Amino acid sequence: MWQIFIGSLVLSLIHASIPNHWIPLIAIGKAEKWTVKETLVATAITGFAHTLSTIFIGIIVGFIGYKLSSSYSLIMTYIAPSILIGIGVVYLIFDIRGNDHQHHHHAEFEDFENKAKSKSKVAILTSLSIAMFLTPCIEIEAYYFQAGKIGWTGIFIVSAVYTLTTVILMLILVYAGLRGTQKFRSHTLEHHEKLITGIVLVCLGLLAFFVEF
Repeated sequence: MWQIFIGSLVLSLIHASIPNHWIPLIAIGKAEKWTVKETLVATAITGFAHTLSTIFIGIIVGFIGYKLSSSYSLIMTYIAPSILIGIGVVYLIFDIRGNDHQHHHHAEFEDFENKAKSKSKVAILTSLSIAMFLTPCIEIEAYYFQAGKIGWTGIFIVSAVYTLTTVILMLILVYAGLRGTQKFRSHTLEHHEKLITGIVLVCLGLLAFFVEF
C-alpha cells in the first residue's frame, strides 16, 4: 500500500505542477478582476472537474486490474509493471519528438483568456471545467491498473491521493501566482512534462517487479 501511495503522490505532484494547469486561472482571474477568493474557488471547481473524469476512468481500469489479478495472479505480476514501463517509454518518445501536447493546451487556454471578457463568470467556469474534465490524466490511469492488484483499497488510495494532491497543489500555485510570485512558472517542467512523467512511470514499473505488495 505504501508503494501505491508514494507512486500516486509522485505522479499527482508532477501532473498538478504543470504550468498550463494553473497559470491560465491566474491570467483569467486578473483579466476579470476576480478577488483572490473567487479565483481560488474557480481553481477548486476546475481542479475537481479534472480529477473527476480521471477517477471515473481509473475505477474502470482498476477494476479490470483487480479482476485479472484474482484469476491470473502470475500474469498480473508481469503485466501491470510492464504496462507502466511501456507507457513510460511512450512518454519518453513523445518528449524526444516534441512538445505538441503542451503547445496545444497553451493555445486552448489562450483562447479562453482572449474570450474571457465577453463571457459571464459562470460561462467561463463552465468552459474551463468542461475542458479540464475532457482531459483526464492518462499517466495516473495506468497506475490504477497497478493499484487494482490489491483491490478496492488500492483504487481508493490512488483516487484520494490524486484528488487531494491535484486540487491542493493547484490552489497553492494559483495563490502564489496571485501574490506576485509568478517565478513559479517553470519552463523546464512545462516543456519536459513527458520526460519527467516517463522516467517516473518506468521507475515505478521497475520497482513493482522487485517489490511485492
